[in-house]
Amino acid sequence: MRKRVIATDRMQRGYAYWRTEPVGRNFAPGFTPDLTPKEMLKLGVFGGKYMTDCRKEFPRSWFAGAKLCAERHDARLNYFRVNASQSLSVWRHSGWIHTQDPRGWFQWYCRYYLGRRSGDDARQIRRWRAIARHVAAIRKHCEAGDLECRKRQRQAVLHWAYDSRRI
Repeated sequence: MRKRVIATDRMQRGYAYWRTEPVGRNFAPGFTPDLTPKEMLKLGVFGGKYMTDCRKEFPRSWFAGAKLCAERHDARLNYFRVNASQSLSVWRHSGWIHTQDPRGWFQWYCRYYLGRRSGDDARQIRRWRAIARHVAAIRKHCEAGDLECRKRQRQAVLHWAYDSRRI
């Protein structure tokens, strides 16, 4: 079950980690994302720009039907067709980026989903839980099933593996 992975892409050269858990299983208690990384990529997240140069690290099946754009961030590729992203420089300035996952939370989630466990797990799961306040705001201010209501906020929670289509 243990598998060593070496990540090499434009943002990371030769970073090695171990996958020690079964794919999609044995998550920390209370960490219950609605969506898998594959589902997120297919729905449309991060303007399609996020995973364009690191496909070798992740299962080929994740990219079948994924909405990606290697050239630029394109909000039209997002499920709600709005920009709900902050720039990577904002994330770095805020201290949200750690060297093991230079692309941020989604990269951490992809690796966690595939079985990597690390010392950063508790922090990232706390960040994921904090997004629940946005889910609560959508529930409070929108009619159930009204996908036109708070589209930017819905796209933002989609970036965190909450399925805002079910709110």
